[in-house]
Amino acid sequence: MKFNAMFSPIQIGPMTVKNRFVVPPMGNNFANTDGTWSEQSAAYYGERAKGQFGLITIEASVVHQGAKGGPRKPCLYNDDSIESLKRITDACHKEGAKVSVQLQNAGPEGNAKNAGAPIEAATAIQSSDGRDIPVEVPTEKVYELVKGYGEAAVRAMKGGVDAVEIHMAHGYLVNSFLSPRTNKRVDEFGGSFENRMRFSRLIIEEVKARTEGKIAVLARINSTEDMFGGLDNHDMCAIAEYLEECGVDGLHVSRAVHLKDEYMWAPTGIHGGFSAELVENIKKCVSIPVITVGRYTEPQFAEIMVKKGRADLVAFGRQSLADPHMPLKAMEERLEDMTPCIACLQGCVANMYAGQPICCLTNPVLGRESEGLPLAEKKKKVYVIGGGVAGMCAAFTAKRRGHDVTLFEATDRLGGNMRLAAYPPGKGDITNMIRSYIVKCEKAGVDIKMNTKVTAEMLKSDTPDAVILATGSETLILPFIKGIQNPDIVHGVDCLDGSRSVGHKVLVVGGGMVGAETAEFLAEQGHDVSVIEMRHEIGPDVIHEHRIFLMEGLEKYGVQKITDAAVSEIFSDGVSYKNAADKSDETLYEVRGFDTVVLSMGFSSRYTHREGQEVVYDFADELRAIVPEVHVVGDAVRARRALDATKEAYDVALKL
Repeated sequence: MKFNAMFSPIQIGPMTVKNRFVVPPMGNNFANTDGTWSEQSAAYYGERAKGQFGLITIEASVVHQGAKGGPRKPCLYNDDSIESLKRITDACHKEGAKVSVQLQNAGPEGNAKNAGAPIEAATAIQSSDGRDIPVEVPTEKVYELVKGYGEAAVRAMKGGVDAVEIHMAHGYLVNSFLSPRTNKRVDEFGGSFENRMRFSRLIIEEVKARTEGKIAVLARINSTEDMFGGLDNHDMCAIAEYLEECGVDGLHVSRAVHLKDEYMWAPTGIHGGFSAELVENIKKCVSIPVITVGRYTEPQFAEIMVKKGRADLVAFGRQSLADPHMPLKAMEERLEDMTPCIACLQGCVANMYAGQPICCLTNPVLGRESEGLPLAEKKKKVYVIGGGVAGMCAAFTAKRRGHDVTLFEATDRLGGNMRLAAYPPGKGDITNMIRSYIVKCEKAGVDIKMNTKVTAEMLKSDTPDAVILATGSETLILPFIKGIQNPDIVHGVDCLDGSRSVGHKVLVVGGGMVGAETAEFLAEQGHDVSVIEMRHEIGPDVIHEHRIFLMEGLEKYGVQKITDAAVSEIFSDGVSYKNAADKSDETLYEVRGFDTVVLSMGFSSRYTHREGQEVVYDFADELRAIVPEVHVVGDAVRARRALDATKEAYDVALKL
């Protein structure tokens, strides 16, 4: 597929953008705690410019003192950040990209502790449970806040930007004025449409007057708030037209407030274009360029959106984290080399909320662009044992550094347990990651040995300089549960990959992420499924945005849930259990009559055993007596997230 529309230039106000690929503003916590941008910030944005993104939007930057929403938010309420901003714009301009910076006051979504002042909003309505209750902005102060946007825009212009983007979405300060759900004011900023729009209009007029038409002025808006009584798509069409009349040069259309953040950063099962019709409705109402955003990964549907006039530019948010060179790869017709975002949310959204620098499961280089990939000082013969994501990541990274790398996989397929993680409903995109890692290994020149189980004896006769042990994990077997070794019991992994069949009526033992997703997988196929879990709820370890859709699936398919149940014995047709919530209850309960019992309580690392509280790494210790350098990574250390596996693999490959 050719991407002619995506690679055509476009005019946005006084700014000409060379193509339609956009990096949207994403909080990354690379900024310094004093509000300036760091050297890593410049390296991060510069790398995406090298990857041929035409328009790069710098993350939300604070426009008012006392409105800082996080410890590592860049700030534009004084001149201190101008010089560091200039380093970013210079790096991007060098590669032909245009730069926009988002101007934001987090308002009710802020944090008084980080801000050092009470947070403010149109009305004193708490944005969600656990958040600070904001102070209603006094009428006189609203006019002062307007001036702050103009001053921040001038500083951004001095920093070399080509555009500013006024944040009016996601429940932040300006959005709190726009929406009748959060604006209950009775002054000139509340009530009618015109009054609720007044703050936005004044901001646009101030910014345009202060920047004198030298830079483009954009607005970030929702396509809908996804909340009852909030702004819907029809409202947003009217708002978009009004903003155009106010003089904005372009619109960046996102979706939802944080109460519905599953539609802000959609998880794996939600695919690119899920908001396309909503954006198209807005596009029909305006003549200025419209940027669409929302889980875009590969550029095929993006090309259709632009070619058919349904949007003018497409923002690839998390995809630009996973692969900053995606547009270049599309241009050179080598998308098989693309590293895909799998929308796991493990390293980006989780770290953003925690105030930590973001990272990426599929791209461990994210946040480390300034380090580069140095060639090895001494070429080593490296054996990587295990062909899961940790093993493959370590292998191609070590090979790219110049080492002689052989990857051994004991089975006939690469991918390890991560490959099986793609089987449950909505998780198919994980397969893209596995395939991309295989391509990276092949193109780097890694020697891949399939169906080869490495033993210590093998290495005695052919000793490498270093071994990376990435043997992964296997189904967790708790020896204190009677009957757990019963051959009638089907392990969840065998159920997923089709190596063992199950009957119609199934009991899944284990209701964490692994068990709950296995239950949904079977229920979707038409099995009558029940799931039993020791904790008080099913899937408590599942990331919030994923869990929303997982629980909807379990409900849709009628999966029965048994919670607060500590399994004591497993039978061929069921289990016995005790009340885990009430230790004084000595009753032994039973659920029986199932055709199949599926064991899916999680995983434990292979080739280890416990001696008291200590974990003994049997195979690793055996290898250390033979090989000069042995490293253990990923689930071979202990079963955890794939994010930990790829990070450790990359770290080890850099140390070789």
